[in-house]
Amino acid sequence: MSAGAAAARKSLGRTSNLVNYQKCAEQLRCCGVVSCSSRSYHSSPVARHEQSARSFAVANNSTIANDPSTVKASFRERLSTERSRALLGGGQPRIRKQHGRGSLTARERLSLLFDAKSFREVDMLKSHRCTEFGMDAQDEVHQVPGDGVITGHGLVNGRVVYAFSQDFTVFGGSLSETHAQKICKIMDMALRVGAPVIGLNDSGGARIQEGVDSLAGYADVFQRNVDASGVVPQISLVMGPCAGGAVYSPAMTDFLFMVEESSYMFVTGPDVVKTVTKEEVNKEELGGSTVHTTKSGVAHDAYANDVSALRAMRNLIDYLPSSNDKRTLPSKPTADSPTRSCDALKYLVPDDPNTPYDMKDVIRQIVDNQDFFEILPNYASNIVTAFARMEGQTVGIVANNPLTLAGCLDIGSSTKGARFVRFCNAFNIPIVTLVDVPGFLPGVGQEHNGIIRHGAKLLFAYAEATVPKVTVITRKAYGGAYDVMSSKHLRGDCNYAWSGAEVAVMGAKGAVEIIFRGKDVETNTAEYVSRFANPMVCAQRGFVDDIIEPEETRRILCDDLRVLRNKKMDVYARKHSNIPL
Repeated sequence: MSAGAAAARKSLGRTSNLVNYQKCAEQLRCCGVVSCSSRSYHSSPVARHEQSARSFAVANNSTIANDPSTVKASFRERLSTERSRALLGGGQPRIRKQHGRGSLTARERLSLLFDAKSFREVDMLKSHRCTEFGMDAQDEVHQVPGDGVITGHGLVNGRVVYAFSQDFTVFGGSLSETHAQKICKIMDMALRVGAPVIGLNDSGGARIQEGVDSLAGYADVFQRNVDASGVVPQISLVMGPCAGGAVYSPAMTDFLFMVEESSYMFVTGPDVVKTVTKEEVNKEELGGSTVHTTKSGVAHDAYANDVSALRAMRNLIDYLPSSNDKRTLPSKPTADSPTRSCDALKYLVPDDPNTPYDMKDVIRQIVDNQDFFEILPNYASNIVTAFARMEGQTVGIVANNPLTLAGCLDIGSSTKGARFVRFCNAFNIPIVTLVDVPGFLPGVGQEHNGIIRHGAKLLFAYAEATVPKVTVITRKAYGGAYDVMSSKHLRGDCNYAWSGAEVAVMGAKGAVEIIFRGKDVETNTAEYVSRFANPMVCAQRGFVDDIIEPEETRRILCDDLRVLRNKKMDVYARKHSNIPL
């Protein structure tokens, strides 16, 4: 054997990796020691040395791959990649398209809703498990961490709130089994800790590829909505499409708001309507924000854009308790004295019972800092429902507004008022009622559409409420509407009438025509007015606790509400009441 071959064998014996092995083997071949034929090669001593070197190199590489530090570093790199993908959602092209529609992304919305850096995401990496119709493809289109919805909790004005935000850039925000599981999880968590839930809806509906699993997911969410009702406040903000079965979850929440021109809600879309009824209508006309805030009453208000809507949600949360636990009622320090005299009230309400005025001006004078958050301002505006503060404590305001329909109660106002009263009662919010009502609105349409049943809802809600109830008759209370509007007979705690108020079965003119059959109208009208066009009889019967001057209203209401904070009231044992729905 030549000197070159001996050196090669020696080097091969010391080989510690596959690279050196290959170099040494090549040297042996050049020296003619290693045959190119597989038979002579494998049978030679040199071949056995080469085989040993190869086995050692493979084993060494395997040891490196199984090193804990290497394995964990590799996983951390993969985790970082997945988190980055989750943060990006459907990718930059779809994000640009979302912005092009004038809408924010799901994450941008959450960043505006919550206090800075307070949001903590839950289930960021959760992904769908669907394998139908190519959904199991392992690519960036079909496998997106988070599955089209961002869930978690954070602080809104320093208070814990849970939220989910559907991401339209991922599968059009469509709801899958996994998507629904994420929503259900944070709703369950909110119930356990007693915190409000806010849903930011922007979804194309059920994920068709998942079939019945998607429908089951919707039902699971609906059940959570019902379970949470009356336990924690639920708020929905529809910021994009919401159609089909998806509409029922927001509809069952306590408050529902929309964004103008970019959101719509309907059970069946324009195409289906055209096919079935031959009516041609676009999305905005069928289920846009204007329709639902003025005609259907489905949405409680609408805002010009995402930013305005999210700011309003932060404001609303400030008025609401975290749960039905009375201890969570919010209190906000105020410099507005509870004894402040409301001198403007002496001039805001006209003496003539037929002259209109805006009851909102009266509300501003009574509440803290002239500030309140109105619910359903553009629907059934003959009644005002709003949250305000008295001496820093949240109260619910229900007030007839003579500026619309003379303040009559009709179907829309009865339903609107009843739902608001029931929310306040469920969450221990005291109710302040301002009364100026001539009765129920007459008309064939009202009767045929069920004013009896709908009017009974408001009566039922007031009668059932056990929270503090304080009522002021500002000008008139006629007929059955007097009873309905939180009268003493419905267990009102404190009832007052201004000195210029009237309480009667009806106005003087109508009463005289019925009683005296049109005879001696002037004399009989004067007698009737002297007898009933003032609150004296009510005070004598104890139906009002006192007759007060308008400027005293704030001081008296603040005193009463302070005393009534510890109100306790027994109720009859039952599974639940049966309100005439």
